[in-house]
Amino acid sequence: MKKNNVFTALKGVIIGGTMLVPGVSGGSMAMILGIYDRLISAVSSFTRHRKENLAFLIIFSLGGILGILAFANPLLRLIERYPMPMLYFFLGAVAGGIPLIVKQSGAKRLNWRSFLYLFLGLLIVSLFAFIPSGSFQSEMNTGAASFLLLAAAGVISAAALVLPGISISYLLLLMGIYDEMMRAVSEFYLPFLLPLAAGLILGIILITKGLEYAMTRHPHPTYLIILGFILGSLGELFPGIPSGGELVLCVLTLAAGFFAVLFLSRAELKEIAASA
Repeated sequence: MKKNNVFTALKGVIIGGTMLVPGVSGGSMAMILGIYDRLISAVSSFTRHRKENLAFLIIFSLGGILGILAFANPLLRLIERYPMPMLYFFLGAVAGGIPLIVKQSGAKRLNWRSFLYLFLGLLIVSLFAFIPSGSFQSEMNTGAASFLLLAAAGVISAAALVLPGISISYLLLLMGIYDEMMRAVSEFYLPFLLPLAAGLILGIILITKGLEYAMTRHPHPTYLIILGFILGSLGELFPGIPSGGELVLCVLTLAAGFFAVLFLSRAELKEIAASA
């Protein structure tokens, strides 16, 4: 149990440290590191196993906060100074998490249905780009219409917060409320923040319950669609093809990211193999 707590905290540190990196979502890292389904279960079924779930969420959250405080800024500086090698490290990390996601899906072998689920995930992520720009921007001051628009924006934002591969900041920009939200946070403007938060909480509860059901009852399509989400988000992360001496460094950082995640996910791989 203590070993599991250490791994939970360590994964929280990694997710917290990387979630502010452009193109890297916290949900993607949680899925890659094999802790995503446990997080979904802890939120969705919180009241059924309150003590156990609370302990897990506290350990994970403390690790996440530590990761944000200790590593987010150094990582962002490294990306500014060495953009290609660092982004290739994250590409390697995504590749290192693929074997675990495929194992979690229960797929014995890949067939045309598997690729159909992957394509569906890619398509869903792509469709977010077609949300009309500024569609939630009007009537953001007071009144029932403003409240409902903000609550709806919160529900949609919950999808970006919970589902891997979708950037919440990018989605808020698409909806046209990113600047307003940042201003409302800085001024602590409750008429804006409360309906947005209410929609966000409602969306998280609904999505996590749906995801827990899908992961339990239909793991094969669910995990492969989520893998499609992650692969669909790589376009934002891919920095191009390096040249010269940087090519060697990028290959090394790609391999480092791949084997680091593969090492962190080996316990889950062994557990899945033992239960198969």
